[in-house]
Amino acid sequence: MRFFLGTHVAHHLEKTDVPLFISRRALANRKSSLDARGEWALDSGAFSELQINGGWDLSPTDYVAQVNHIARTPNLLWAAQQDWMCEPFMVESTGLTVKEHIRRTVSNLHDLRRLDCDVPIIPVLQGFDLEDYKACFESFEASGIDLRSEPLVGLGSVCRRQNTDEIERIVSCFHAKGLRLHGFGVKIGGLARYGEMLESADSLAWS
Repeated sequence: MRFFLGTHVAHHLEKTDVPLFISRRALANRKSSLDARGEWALDSGAFSELQINGGWDLSPTDYVAQVNHIARTPNLLWAAQQDWMCEPFMVESTGLTVKEHIRRTVSNLHDLRRLDCDVPIIPVLQGFDLEDYKACFESFEASGIDLRSEPLVGLGSVCRRQNTDEIERIVSCFHAKGLRLHGFGVKIGGLARYGEMLESADSLAWS
């Protein structure tokens, strides 16, 4: 399993070859690229977007333009899609439903993949309980996206409860379906429970 160390400091890319995970919001306004020493991945910044704005103010076209701008820094492996997280406090913030968050997540991936992005954009499986995640999986499948064939699928809305039996059941379910999962915000407790079922994970907990 590959573990990405989360950081808010863009210049860490030039200081270490440890795989890093950085938010788009930390890099979008940079005029110059960085000389990244190691491989890294890009977080969409969805948590801040939904918490601050109550939704995505950034269109898929503008998002891809920002990702392409950021990708001038070498060794960027992938970027996460513009997903809609499903924790109760986040659903309350948007005024929508979990079902609508899932619909918008699936629709967004289609929008992004119609555009010319310089790096792979990974889908994110969203939900809150297991049935929600199953519904999201089925929505992706019904829309023509086979998550089993994707090189990597993010598992969203787990960070604040990553060390729980519920998340372990969710990871086990989709690992059994053959999904290669990335666990957003999975720390030591979660890794000890189900790390062997993840393709990769990240955590900002140290910072």
